[in-house]
Formats: sequence, structure tokens, C-alpha cells
Amino acid sequence: MTQRAQLHQARRLVVKIGSALLTNDGRGLDVAALGLWVDQMAALVKQGVELVVVSSGSVAEGMSRLGWKKRPEQLHELQAAAAVGQMGLVQTWEAEFKRHGIHTAQILLTHDDLSDRKRYLNGRSTLRALLDFGVVPIVNENDTVVTDEIRFGDNDTLGALVTNVVEADGLIILTDQLGLFDKDPRKNPDASLVTERLASDRELDAMAGGGAGVLGRGGMQTKLRAARLAARSGAFTVIAGGRIEGVLTRLWQGDVLGTLLLPEQGRIAARKQWLASHLQTRGKLTLDDGAVKVLRQGGRSLLPVGVKGVVGQFRRGEMVSCVDQKGIEVARGLVNYDAGEAGAIAGRSSSSITEILGYISDEEMIHRDNMIIV
Repeated sequence: MTQRAQLHQARRLVVKIGSALLTNDGRGLDVAALGLWVDQMAALVKQGVELVVVSSGSVAEGMSRLGWKKRPEQLHELQAAAAVGQMGLVQTWEAEFKRHGIHTAQILLTHDDLSDRKRYLNGRSTLRALLDFGVVPIVNENDTVVTDEIRFGDNDTLGALVTNVVEADGLIILTDQLGLFDKDPRKNPDASLVTERLASDRELDAMAGGGAGVLGRGGMQTKLRAARLAARSGAFTVIAGGRIEGVLTRLWQGDVLGTLLLPEQGRIAARKQWLASHLQTRGKLTLDDGAVKVLRQGGRSLLPVGVKGVVGQFRRGEMVSCVDQKGIEVARGLVNYDAGEAGAIAGRSSSSITEILGYISDEEMIHRDNMIIV
């Protein structure tokens, strides 16, 4: 099976659409084009694909509504444009998906939301819950409140980070170009489209020059960086022309469109490698013999009932060591509860977590996907 054919197996995708496509080069939202992408995404949802949309366009739509022809440079003006434009952007996404009976949700993120571990996990839990409910999250940066800069860097980067957060199979970046070329096609008529490479291939750096348009912030270099970020969790990235007829459904069916950038490892292997790189642990969980056996032989998650003791001051999402009753390390992983909470539910069944804590974040103390056996 070719790599392109394997795209048909993707069951969770992040789709990022740039400002130049969404706003028709500054003449307000291109509702007709947006509707065509929604038609394609709705068809994928009906095939069982879970989708997250990372949507540019709030600043550009705000500029259009306010009658501004040039992107402002002052932070407060950018924030004002984003606030005005976000209204129209989200309303349009909601209306277009509603035609297909699909609910949407607005998710506004800041850099702090993804750099603070607890907020990162809370955001991940919300996004996963929405996907479980069949909702399509519409993600954008919370441009109206950031104080250091109006952007993560660009929405390509945000798309890659969201891909990692939801552990998507792939990231599709729709742009006003057909993909990554070996030369600038605007200057070299003999330029050839790069159809498939490893994201880590350093030869791509020289090919990815050039900047963005008046409204966008990310050129091909940012898309390449985004692909490498997504590859850290084992996700592929496709950079393709958003104006290609049926581009999303055709990509999912395995058509050779745009540039496919592949990770060097599969999703689970890449995640385990990332976990293994966390050398410092923040606490220790002592397990009973049954839990040790399950982890070593069954590849199962660690449940609270199998924990006999909790040591250390750790926060949800930090790395802890799991040891047997002789103190020998068995595994390590990212814990789903703070130290105090973990101590309160240790030795108890998952069904009693809500009664003890008043809420439940996860049934597992550590999920198997967030654990490595040592």
C-alpha cells in the first residue's frame, strides 16, 4: 500500500485553512469557498473521520468589516480587528456546518494554554470530548488577549500544535499554492512539485523560501516547520492548494495532490520516544503486585486501584515513576491527577473517583499511551 493510499486510513485530521483562501484576498469572507470545504469535511465526518479546523481569517475579516485596506501594525488595532472579525468567522463556520446537521464549537487558544501543562491537558480533554460528541472544533488563536505578539508565530504552527494535542493522524494545510516546489514557481516556470518527502529532509529548507501575502503571516517555511512539529507525534502533513476541486475528499481517497511530508516513525512509536526523553520524574507511585503484572504483561493502563502509595509533589501531566513494593522501577508516565488527588484515590476503584474528588478527569491514573515500561 502506498503512503498516499494510507491517508484513507486516517481517522482524525486537523485541517488548517489560510487567510488568503478564506477571505478572498481581503474582500471579506469567501462564504462560497468556505461552504465547499465544509461540504467535503461533512462527507469525511460521515465516513467516520474526526475533524478539527484551524481557521485563519479573523484579523482579515475584521479589516474588511472595518474598511481597512492595510494590515495594522499596532497591537491594539490588530486585537480590535481580530475581535470584530472573529464574530463573522465563527458565525459562517457554524452556519455552513449546520447545513449538514453537524455542530461546531469555538476554541480560542493562547501560547500559555499549550505551554502550561495543566492547561494543555484541560484543553486536550475538552477537544477530545468534543470529537467524541461528533462536534467539529473551530480553533483560532485568542488574538484579542495576547500581550507579547498577536500570533503563535502563525496558524500553521498552531495547526501543528493542535495536531499534537489531539494526537491526530495528520495535518492538512490548505494554501493558495499547490504545494512545495523545488524552486519558486512564480520565478521559475520549470519548477517541479515535491509530491512526497520525509518532513525531516533538510534539502527541503532551501526549497521553502518566500514569504506570505498581505493578509497571511506564514509562508512555505512556516508550513515546513509545522510539518516537522506534527511529525514529532508521528503525524503526516499535506500542503495542498485549497482551490483544487474536491481537495479534501480527494486527498483522503489517496489522490496525489500537493506535498505529503511524512514522519520518520509511527504515531505511537514517536510518542513513546518523546516520553522516554523525559528523564526527570516529579514523584513516585508504588504499585501492588497485580498492577505490576498487568503493566508488564498486558500493556494496560494504570488504574487507581493498583496504586498503594504516592510520594512527591507533582501536578497533573507531569512525569512520575511507578515502582513495585521493593522499590524497583517498573514504568514511568504522565499522571492524570495532582499528587493530593492521586493520594486520595489510590487503592480505590475508578467508579469512586467522582465521589471522592467531586469530579473525574480520567478513569486511569496513567493511560497506557502516556506510559513507557522500563
